[in-house]
Amino acid sequence: MTPWVRFRSLDTVWIQITGTLCNIACRHCFVSAGPKSGSIAVMTRAQVESALEEATILGARDAYFTGGEPFLHPEIRELCDFALQRMPLTILTNALLIDEALAHWIGDRFASSRYSFDIRVSLDGATAEQNDRVRGRGVYASVVESLGRLARAGVSPVVTVVEHEDALRAAESRIEFTEFLRGLGLARPRVKFLPLLRIGREEGRTGGYGAAERLGPEALSAEVEESLICAASRTVTAHGVMTCPILVENPDARLGDTLLESERAIRLRWSACHTCVVDGLRCAT
Repeated sequence: MTPWVRFRSLDTVWIQITGTLCNIACRHCFVSAGPKSGSIAVMTRAQVESALEEATILGARDAYFTGGEPFLHPEIRELCDFALQRMPLTILTNALLIDEALAHWIGDRFASSRYSFDIRVSLDGATAEQNDRVRGRGVYASVVESLGRLARAGVSPVVTVVEHEDALRAAESRIEFTEFLRGLGLARPRVKFLPLLRIGREEGRTGGYGAAERLGPEALSAEVEESLICAASRTVTAHGVMTCPILVENPDARLGDTLLESERAIRLRWSACHTCVVDGLRCAT
């Protein structure tokens, strides 16, 4: 038996607008996204708008667009505007598609939208060697260029760093990374370090979770339970509503067709739950 997490309220809605379609295939991706990945379909504009409408009715405070790579969606700008008329929006991106024109558009929405608009850019190292080891050759240079474009457009994104090697877990690494981003022109660098999730493609790279890395039957403390993403959010995909964005490829994590159907307690029976509870992974900014 594993512990339960009560559903408190729908504070945040995650929407996997491009499914597992991505323009790169990172070696540590927990949903095995990539150019040829079709395990989760791209959502239609109607599906995304319906999810946002329902989330608004249920009292959601903010939305996250994820994938795959959200900027691959052919109607991403229209979907952003639709969301920003209703609640704050964050997009999780690898930034490879952010050219000067898109950076300017993001900067305009960043400055003028009714609700806050934020961008989270993935960069897994302060050097090409460190980042490209898991994200692919040339990715580091392209992301650094995109960060410069965002800075010039007046946008200060959150940069997320997956701790895919020991050096990234060191305290001095965090200080160095912040200074590195400041050197790219980001006046107020924001960095979010994330523990590694050993599922998806990462399972093949490092072997996944061990038999002992499962949560036991003990109830969670109130503090831990309330901090978990599954206590106050749900993830909408083309295939239904899931417990969280980490488990979208697990059929048994599907909670229904609508957000309303998904508002119930869940049991933390998946291996990745160990990372959230024990290592303190928190997906939201």
